[in-house]
Order: sequence, then structure tokens, then C-alpha cells
Amino acid sequence: MISVLVSLIDAVVQPGYFVKIPIKILFFLVFPMIFFLVNREALKEFKQLFLFKKDGLLKSLLLGVGVYTVILLGYFLTRNIIDFSNVTSNLTEGMGITANNFIYVSLYISFMNSFLEEFFFRGYGFITLKKYTSRKFAYIFSSSIFAIYHVGMLMGMFHIGVLLLLLLGLIVGGCIFNFLNEANDNIYSSWFVHMFANFAINTVGFILFGIL
Repeated sequence: MISVLVSLIDAVVQPGYFVKIPIKILFFLVFPMIFFLVNREALKEFKQLFLFKKDGLLKSLLLGVGVYTVILLGYFLTRNIIDFSNVTSNLTEGMGITANNFIYVSLYISFMNSFLEEFFFRGYGFITLKKYTSRKFAYIFSSSIFAIYHVGMLMGMFHIGVLLLLLLGLIVGGCIFNFLNEANDNIYSSWFVHMFANFAINTVGFILFGIL
């Protein structure tokens, strides 16, 4: 429900990006925290999400570098096939993101935004949810709402075929993120990979804005 609401806010209200930041903090951090604070048993699970373990860290970093490389290669291989011209205009007109402030946006996206999404979709929406439902349902639900959340943001940037392909990729990516976190029961593994994916997307953004 929260993912649909945030997606609708993106698509219909279209707030400026710096206005959307507190909205996301409210929905993706404050609301789940209320659940953990009210439910004392769940509070133990909350602490587990941030219990750092070295196991799998190197694999996550290497996977992150691989994801960065694949996304960047994908852009260079498809930039003459897929029309990316709507991306910067949509970001500027719809969210107020320009070449002048993109550096600040990119830093927020890479570190803070990736944390919010991993905490909500993987920590709250998968690891915690899995303790109350079946593992299969948690996988499907978490990855699906992760994709739905991006619909409002991506609409208008790409043609419907490319949009559907991106959403499918987000569902698969959500499942991979869940798998990475499942072994250690914390969100660090997927957070590191998510950061590298955002590094790649931001690199493409710098290119599209003519900064690089």
C-alpha cells in the first residue's frame, strides 16, 4: 500500500525531488519504525537487521562492481537504440533536478536513498515479513512492491516496452537482493550492491546531463 501511494505521488503530484525526500523518509523509515517500536518482539528483529557480519561482504562488494559494470555497459550498448532524451527533461521538469544540483541528488540517491529502500523493501518488507508469512510470499511481495514503487518515477521517461522491461528487471533485482540478505539476516549485503547500482545510474545521469 505504501509503495503504491509513493508511486502515485510521483506520477500524479510530481513533487520536486527535494520535497520528495522527507516524504520517503516518512513512509520508508518512520512508519516501519512505529511498527518496530509498538511491537516489542519485532524490536529484536529490527536490531538484527543492523547486526554487521563480515560473511559475504567481499562477495557483495565484488557483485556490486559487477553490477556497476553491467549497467554502464548496457547504457553504452543501447544508447543508439533506446531514446534516453526524455530522461533529463523529465527529471528537470518533473522533479527540479538539473545539471547544477545533480551532484547533490546523486550523493543522496547513492547513500541515503539506497539505505531507505533496503531498510523498507528488504529489511521490513522481506526479512521481517518472512517471520510472519511464508518465504515464497515474502520473496514475491517484496520484489513486486519494489518494482511498483518505481512505476511513478519511470513513467514518461521511457516507452511502454522499455518500461515493462525495466520493471521486470526490478522484480528480478529485488529477488536477488532478498537472496543476498537471507544468509546473514541483515540488510548490508543488498545495500552495498544497491549503492553500486546507483553509482552506475548516476554515472549515466552525469553523461546525460553533459557533466561527464
